[in-house]
Amino acid sequence: MQLQAVGRQAPSVSDAERQVREDLAAAYRLVAHYGMDDSIYTHISARVPGTEDQFLINPFGMLFKDITASSLVKIDLEGRILDDSPWDVNPAGFTIHSAVHSARHDAACVLHTHTVAGVAVSSLAGGLQPCNQWALQFYNRVVYHDFEGIALDADERERLVADLGPTARALILRNHGLVTLGRTVSEAFILMLNLERACRVQVAIQSSGLPVHPVPAEVCEKTAQQYESGDSVRQPGQPDPNAREWRALLQRIDPLPATSYRD
Repeated sequence: MQLQAVGRQAPSVSDAERQVREDLAAAYRLVAHYGMDDSIYTHISARVPGTEDQFLINPFGMLFKDITASSLVKIDLEGRILDDSPWDVNPAGFTIHSAVHSARHDAACVLHTHTVAGVAVSSLAGGLQPCNQWALQFYNRVVYHDFEGIALDADERERLVADLGPTARALILRNHGLVTLGRTVSEAFILMLNLERACRVQVAIQSSGLPVHPVPAEVCEKTAQQYESGDSVRQPGQPDPNAREWRALLQRIDPLPATSYRD
């Protein structure tokens, strides 16, 4: 039977939290739409506005395509569920996301995937290569964390945070998958969409067996800076460079035939 959040009343929350809940639910559905989900595994979290020790995450066992704003589970950095949700959360998801949220207060959203292309690139000794435009967004800006088994050990959090560092927005978990950090939900999702595309292109290139046309280092750095500035995509008068694309992406999932991510 398909899991739905039909008939459930939304928690009483502030307008700011409500907006984050809607954006986070939309991100889950967009991950499913683009085929970046992994059954009921992987996770996206978003910090509860106005807090440094609370975040929202998916109910463990619900498909990403069915997640709604009110079905998201609010937990703290100790793993305590803070609302009346009947759901629990993925223990591995708590380990990864609590580590990042506790250390990186600039990360309003943390997105983790296990896609075929992402896991493939994470398993390569050379990792992500600057072989295509999407990859150049992450030139000298992606960091790595070695595989230690399924992320269930609390003491791994310290090592993960050390590898992540204070500024990185893209983390490759060796032999495991991809992580992006965003100052907004939209930034985390768009970063992941581009990182996933970079990995797919790299796998396609390497599968051809043909040599890669090199990009000079100065052009790689220039391209990364162009992505960071957001000037080529920012809507006039709009400080958020992701707003235009995020608004367009939401059109892929709204309206829906059954429940909406806003429910």
